[in-house]
Amino acid sequence: MAELHLHLPAESEPCAYLPGLHATTEYRFMTEVTAAEMEHLLERGWRRFGAAYFRPVCMQCMECVSLRIPVRGFALTKSQRRAWRKCQGLRVVTRAPVADHERLNLYRAWHAMREKTRGWQPNDLTLEQYHRAYCVPHPCARELDYYDGDRLVAVGLVDETPTAVSSVYFYYHPDITDLSLGVASVLFEVEWARQRGREHVYLGYRIAGCPSTAYKSQFGPHELLTERPGIGERANWFSSE
Repeated sequence: MAELHLHLPAESEPCAYLPGLHATTEYRFMTEVTAAEMEHLLERGWRRFGAAYFRPVCMQCMECVSLRIPVRGFALTKSQRRAWRKCQGLRVVTRAPVADHERLNLYRAWHAMREKTRGWQPNDLTLEQYHRAYCVPHPCARELDYYDGDRLVAVGLVDETPTAVSSVYFYYHPDITDLSLGVASVLFEVEWARQRGREHVYLGYRIAGCPSTAYKSQFGPHELLTERPGIGERANWFSSE
């Protein structure tokens, strides 16, 4: 059963996604969260990095909308099929998340590219910080490693619950940008979820005005969470069809 260590009241800060707006995020720091409890949180719009569970609670804005893909009804577009074919030469290995210098250097190379192309703020992540964010022991945590031959070229971090897979973070080396692996990684996760009998793949928050998240709407049919249900309230999702 989950043990709550700290519940931070939401505080306003500049929005990282939509310029000129302020964001308010609720945080819960918890340990001993079971897979069933993780699924309950996902259904109500919560996300996880390490022991931190969070969701937006902005009073004046509802742009952050949780999006999930029903695995059974998912259909690839023509461009997604092209991205899928480009990456068929990669080997994907599933394991428990690990923090080491190979992954940290890959992450730093990915982030530096985003700083240049998307204007992201610099992030000098340390190995300890990487471990706290992505490798804290958790019953749901999985890592999908993408290899080109013997070379690790991308890492996908996900949570797996009894009926779903939640995409936590994905990064790849800048020199394989032409593989469209950002798109293909979602397709790999959907196929992995299908093989394991999971019903949904959660992609986090879609923000229509932010290119870094708006792309999620291209995967469909998908479902969107309505409003912001409390932990003990019913979660209502509606289909994009």
